[in-house]
Amino acid sequence: MALPAPEWDAFEDESDEFQDKNPAMSVEEAFDMFSAVAPKGWRVELIEGDIYVTPPANGEHEEIVSEVSGQVRDHHRKLGRYTGAGLLVPGASRTGKVVPDLVIAPKGSFDDDLEWHEPSPVVLVAEVTSSSTAGNDRVKKLRGYARAGIPAHLLIDREAGRAVLCTEPAGDDYVNKVAYDMPGKIPLPEPLGFDLDTSEF
Repeated sequence: MALPAPEWDAFEDESDEFQDKNPAMSVEEAFDMFSAVAPKGWRVELIEGDIYVTPPANGEHEEIVSEVSGQVRDHHRKLGRYTGAGLLVPGASRTGKVVPDLVIAPKGSFDDDLEWHEPSPVVLVAEVTSSSTAGNDRVKKLRGYARAGIPAHLLIDREAGRAVLCTEPAGDDYVNKVAYDMPGKIPLPEPLGFDLDTSEF
């Protein structure tokens, strides 16, 4: 005995009603969800409309971040050195939410209860590449930092064995990009104004 054909119009009506009651989750809502459930130490970022969840970095990565931070401290006691500070940067989505490996800004710049901060006080951001993050560090995050008007971006590219100092943000890029072999010295612009020694990297 043949069964009656389903009434597809009824299914479509129910589907439309379901979608009206449960609209698709926005990328910002999905980002907030991932941020809430990510294990401690994992980094959740919203970069050009895509969500990236990254496990904690390895020891070598952290040693390099620590060395850069320490040299800044030795030369400028009034500048804060922040790891884990969230920055809002323009992107393909309504906003970008990134966590640079190191943020240099005047002390007190992030003295509030906010998780995500405007980048206006920042004088330099530094990224140390890992195999899982190198693509974003070299391209997408650089674009966000330039759009945000961050004066200097230091990319320490472990895979390439060099560092790239980017200055003078303009639109989606930096006007000046100078590559330095490591080990060696990198002349950081004012207000830093000292040579970063990469011999310990």
